[in-house]
Formats: sequence, structure tokens, C-alpha cells
Amino acid sequence: MENKYKNIYFMGIGCIGMSALAHYFHYNDYNISGYDKVRSENCIRLENKGIKIHYEDNDNSIPLEFNDNQTSLIVFTPAIPSDSYLLNHFKNNNFTILKRSEVLGLISNEKETIAIAGTHGKTSVSSISAWIMSNGHESCNAFLVGISKNFNSNIFIKPESKYAVVEADEFDRSFLTLSPSTALITCIEAYHLDIYNDFESLKSAFIEFAKKINRKGSLVLHNSIDKEIFERELENIEIYQYGINDRSADFNLTNIEYHSDSCYFDIIHPNGKIESIKYQIGGDHNLENALAASAVSLLNSITGGLIKNALEAFTCVVRRFDVQLKTDNFIYIDDYAHHPSEIKAFLSAVKTMYPNRQVTAVFQPHLYSRTRDFYKEFAKSLSICDNLVLLPIYPAREKPIEGINSELILNLSTARNKQICQKDKLINTIKELTPEVLVTMGAGDIDQFVEPLKIEFTK
Repeated sequence: MENKYKNIYFMGIGCIGMSALAHYFHYNDYNISGYDKVRSENCIRLENKGIKIHYEDNDNSIPLEFNDNQTSLIVFTPAIPSDSYLLNHFKNNNFTILKRSEVLGLISNEKETIAIAGTHGKTSVSSISAWIMSNGHESCNAFLVGISKNFNSNIFIKPESKYAVVEADEFDRSFLTLSPSTALITCIEAYHLDIYNDFESLKSAFIEFAKKINRKGSLVLHNSIDKEIFERELENIEIYQYGINDRSADFNLTNIEYHSDSCYFDIIHPNGKIESIKYQIGGDHNLENALAASAVSLLNSITGGLIKNALEAFTCVVRRFDVQLKTDNFIYIDDYAHHPSEIKAFLSAVKTMYPNRQVTAVFQPHLYSRTRDFYKEFAKSLSICDNLVLLPIYPAREKPIEGINSELILNLSTARNKQICQKDKLINTIKELTPEVLVTMGAGDIDQFVEPLKIEFTK
């Protein structure tokens, strides 16, 4: 960062990724302020540190010192609309304006960055990686797009550490600003087609991301990804693969044993074996996340013994297989799953953990365009559950698309019992179903029901 900036103003400061940057620069003695539409928990955490935030899209509440375009930097998230009064105010007054991804890129240039990419699993893998690395001799800095329960935060700061763990987001091609020394790709699936238009363009972007790896760095790929495509494009980069029960993979998770509240496994890696790791989060996709984090940690000089201890102490990320309530007769899990593959992996894991119980799933589709593109796949994935409750589509940044609604999913689902429910009737609807295992899923505002549901089912 250029030293001339004393003040950093964040537009969309409550966004999970933006708030991490705000915490980081506040820690490093910059003056911080910002705007957001809603006073979220992330905003409250920042306000508790003395950071001034306003919630009106006008310039009346901007602190005086942030009106100097020579000493103030503006950082914004792509979620801010182009017609925002504030955004145009800063443009018209010649402020330097950077995207969040550009600022993260500047930080990554100053550190040995471990960048976690992929259409699914980024937040979990980056959080586990950060937890493992933070327990190492040199620790790390971490910029997370989720609240790690181990850190109780989306940021972990160790200024003296040379390492930074970041989530490399493919949305808006944001990950192309990074300069990692180690990069990992969890998977490449059709996603964000409103940005990329087609799958080939998305795949090309991941190859371009891999080309950003520093000379003599490392790339780690899930075993579902064609390694040869990257080998043809990259020079002076070591390429590894990881997978479950895959002897051909460089990092292989094997000997899985499931128990009532945990599982055990071994990790075989190029330099040895880590045995009998006890892990609290079940399901193949969660084990793959643990393996991925272990792989990048091993490549950055973390020992097997330390990895075992860290994995056994890892709890979870908020809204990632997040067990909210657990009694002898009732289990409630909340998850951020909002893509068909994520839903399939999550529900399959729930069924594996609780094979003799009926699963009631509540899902809020996110975006009209995503529902239009994947409603058949959503219906198939959601058919894994026994009882399905669908909420109306959460629009986020989009306007309605004619003919696109939750009924498209409902009509194709083969769940035993299925219905559409309005949000104001959701809790009563769930109570009437008397669930044994309840799960809520989605990337919209379905998380507002987590606390009310916990209260309702602890009465």
C-alpha cells in the first residue's frame, strides 16, 4: 500500500470479505470508515473498535478527513451498484478507487501467499489452512470470507509472519489480482455464468490464475481436475493432486472410519503418513477440505504432527456444516450450500452421519439466473432429503425473470414430501413436520432464521 494514504473508506464495509480488510488496516493504524446498506453483525464488530459506519447512500455522513482525495483511498465491493450516489461522488471528485480484490492483491504481493481457489469449498479450505498455519512456528495472516469458529473472526493478523492465507474468488475474475506462492484449486464447475458466459471461459480463467503463481511455486489440484491442462500451460511450477482413497494422488486421505460424532482417517503424502486423525466434521467433501488444507500446509513446512493436532482441534466455519442444536432426538445444521453440487455433497454428508433419521431440508434459492440455469440440478440434489421446504428465490442483485420461481425446482424434486413456504410461515411449517434432522441451506437471508429456530426447538 502507498504510504500517502492515511484514510481508507470502505463501500460495503459489512461484506464478509470487506470487513476483514477493514480490521486488517485498522490494526495497522489507518483511519477507517465506511458505508453499508444494513447494520449487520460484521458492522457491529467494526463499530465496537471505534470505526464510524453510516447507512445512507449520501455524502453527508462521510467523516471530514475522508474528503481529501490525496490522503484517502476508496475500496468497494462489486455488490455496490453502479448508480450508487456515494460511488459516483468519489469518482466525480477524483478519488483513487480500488476493488476489494485489488487491495487483496497488493497485500499478497508483500507476503508468501497461499491462495485457495475453486468453485466450491474455498471458504472452508482457507479457514482450515489458516488454522493449521497459525499453529506453526511462523504462524500466518488470514483473510477469510467466513467466520472461523476457531478464530471467532474472519481475520487473523500476525504482522511478523511472512505467510498470508487468502480465498481466491473467481467471481468477477477477482483472483487474477493475486500473486500466490502456493495455490490450490478445489474444483472447476459451471458457475458464475453471468460473468463468464460459458464453461470454457471459466476454465480459461482458472488457468490464468495458475499462471499468477510465483516462479518455483506450487499448484495443488483436486483429482477431478485434469492435471495435463495445467502442465501444458505452466513452467517452473510443481503440480500436485489430492483425493480420497486415490493411491495415484500425491496427497491421499484413506482408512476412513465413521463414528457417531466424528471420524478417523490417515493422510499419505510425498514425505510420509499422518495416522489416526480424529475429525469432528463428516462427509466426503469435508474430509477433502481437510486434506486440501493439509496439503498446502505440508508444502509450507508444517509438520505432520502439528497438522494432526490442528485438525483435531478444528471446529467449523459459521454456516459450513454448522451444527446449531444436537440432542438425543433432534439435530439442526445450517449450511451456506447454494449450488447443486454443494447441496448434494452437504445432504449426502448428513445422510452418512445420521443414516437412520429422516432429514427435513429448507432451501432458499439464490438468484433468478442461477435458478434458471440449474433448476433441474437443484431438484435432483434436493431429492436426497425426505422432507423438502422451498422458500421463494432470494433476488440479491437481480430483478425477477419471468417464469423463474421455486416451483420449477419443486415440480421436479422426488423428495417424499415437498412444499413451498413463505418466510412468515416457515417456523410453524417446520414445527408441523416434527423433524428428526433439520437443515437450512442458502446464500440469501435464510440465516436470519437460525436463532429463532434454535429458540423454538429448545422450548
